[in-house]
Amino acid sequence: MMKPVYLDYNATTPIDPRVFEAMRPYYLTEVGNAGSRAHIYGHKAKNAVDQARVQVASLLGRKGEEIVFTSGATESNNLILLGLMSHGTGSSRKHVLATCIEHKSVLGPLEKLRASGFEVELLPVTAGGFVEPDAVLHRLRRDTLLVTMMHANNETGVLQPVTEVAGLLAGSGVLFHIDAAQTFGKEVEALRGIQFDFLSISGHKVYGPAGVGALYIRRCGSRQIPLKPLMVGGGQEMGLRPGTLAVPLIVGLGRAAELAGQEYQQRSHQAARLKRRFLGALEAVDHRINGDLTRMQSHVVNVSFPGVDSEALFLALRSAIAISNGAACSSTGYMPSHVLKAMGLPEDQIASAVRFSWGVGVEAIPHEALLEAVSRLSC
Repeated sequence: MMKPVYLDYNATTPIDPRVFEAMRPYYLTEVGNAGSRAHIYGHKAKNAVDQARVQVASLLGRKGEEIVFTSGATESNNLILLGLMSHGTGSSRKHVLATCIEHKSVLGPLEKLRASGFEVELLPVTAGGFVEPDAVLHRLRRDTLLVTMMHANNETGVLQPVTEVAGLLAGSGVLFHIDAAQTFGKEVEALRGIQFDFLSISGHKVYGPAGVGALYIRRCGSRQIPLKPLMVGGGQEMGLRPGTLAVPLIVGLGRAAELAGQEYQQRSHQAARLKRRFLGALEAVDHRINGDLTRMQSHVVNVSFPGVDSEALFLALRSAIAISNGAACSSTGYMPSHVLKAMGLPEDQIASAVRFSWGVGVEAIPHEALLEAVSRLSC
């Protein structure tokens, strides 16, 4: 039997074979611990980690010493938000701004900040799924510690105004964190042109391995912004993330970043071509695009089909297309999307919403099967 076409790239991307090949030696022959200084295996492992650090930083137009490796964007987000608590308390800056459509790996730590006496404001979004920059400007205060904002929403693909917000925060003393899990390696030029203090990265969203990510931490000369580690141990990763480094995974993330730097334009053009064809095909059935198309990434479409329950559509398409209707990390069961609710969509439109996301390796979206299923289920 043929497998269904995988169209859930926002949940995770397939690993690039070239990335896998770069990792292979560090599983089979180059077995050193990057913290072992006494022999050549340890030195080789450290050199491989240092190279990956530069590869990741270079994609952002930054320096290798500003990269801390983590297990993924979820850990990076937690490290920033919870790691700044002590600094915020000590500096009497206990006000934090975020958006109401953030990933649960941001919303969860924000709840912990609230429980610890911080004031957290969640900014509203428009019906198009994005925050207006003025909403940030009007809520900045003397005691604002941090603005945290995703670059692109994982459910809708709608890009947030991070460039404009960075301009508003310049010189204010307010720290700026971007969750770039969905845009690292994709919106390359945009990220290179933004001034930010922290940025979260996940390897498995950019054709790298799962279980590895990074946190960019801006340095001012020899100084870096004060963060407290969430764990203590051997002092690895600038004392912020103790534990033996996963050398093969880090090598894979570095190689994935390098390939993204070489190929992001080609990938984006191909994704945009597929999107144009897909949107054209959808005209054959009643549908609603969820999110502002003019602000949406080229490889994502979140769409509702009136009268068609998303779970029923998944069942009807299980042998043809693999798609989703929410954040893969949100829970073990389906919950109505907090993102689509924040956009003010009616309940029936949320219940019928599905997300299509694609990338390298997808040559065509089998819209015929989709249209047949939608037509049949909407009768």
